[in-house]
Amino acid sequence: MRFASFEIDGKPSWGLVRECGLVGLDAAMAARYPTLKSAIAADALAEVADSLAGKASDVSVDDAKYLPLIGDPDKILCVGLNYHDHRKEGGHGEVEHPTIFTRYANAQIGHNQPMIRPLETHTLDFEAELAVIISKGGRRISEADAFDHVAGYSCYNDGSVRAYQRHTTQFIPGKNFMGTGGFGPWMVTPDEIEDLDAVTVECRLNGEVMQHAPVADMIFSIPRVIAYCSTFTELVPGDVIATGTPGGVGSRRDPQIWMKAGDVCEIDISGIGVLRNPIIDEEAA
Repeated sequence: MRFASFEIDGKPSWGLVRECGLVGLDAAMAARYPTLKSAIAADALAEVADSLAGKASDVSVDDAKYLPLIGDPDKILCVGLNYHDHRKEGGHGEVEHPTIFTRYANAQIGHNQPMIRPLETHTLDFEAELAVIISKGGRRISEADAFDHVAGYSCYNDGSVRAYQRHTTQFIPGKNFMGTGGFGPWMVTPDEIEDLDAVTVECRLNGEVMQHAPVADMIFSIPRVIAYCSTFTELVPGDVIATGTPGGVGSRRDPQIWMKAGDVCEIDISGIGVLRNPIIDEEAA
């Protein structure tokens, strides 16, 4: 199953993704599950899908106005330096534990929404990432049980303002400029992914491949990351974990490549879909 968050008649909605279009919830079902996160928390995705079985599409896949997949997560946890080639291109040594930082929900944008290069600096970089959406929460989740806590997968563009990321050893300022976190276009449930390790994560800038790697190249696996994060915080339904980016980021190239107004950045994850965001410059107030 595939689910997306989008607008219908200018109002936030969500629903099922079909080849023919997006199907929003009827009034009764929407009252029970107003957001995708609420349905995940209630373990109601199958119920929602069944209720939409005979309903016509509300909007085509191409014409929909998408919202960030989970617009109101309790937390967004991001894994830094989680692919060997990305670690090496930055000159970082091996570590025993995942590098974790946080994003805020208000920095997110949906599929086809513009990613904003801020006024302060031109150093806006791309980072293609596989996003994990948590189903049932918990503390101290074991690696063996971790996949039982996954609602699905999506695409994430961890748009990074490098100058601010590198002001100190703390990444958070460079990872939370408004309009820099692309998330979508939809969530694919785990049953649709036959071999997670074989899934490829790719970034294209103006059609040119910048990053490409299989999930198998992760340093810390998805179960390891879930287990680690759940030791220091309680994971809850709808939490998002962005699992890290492969090598090839713009800041580590020679010459460096920064995203600029007029560019189009696409995150293509096999078996899931393509997240597309045009780049615009922030306007001075």
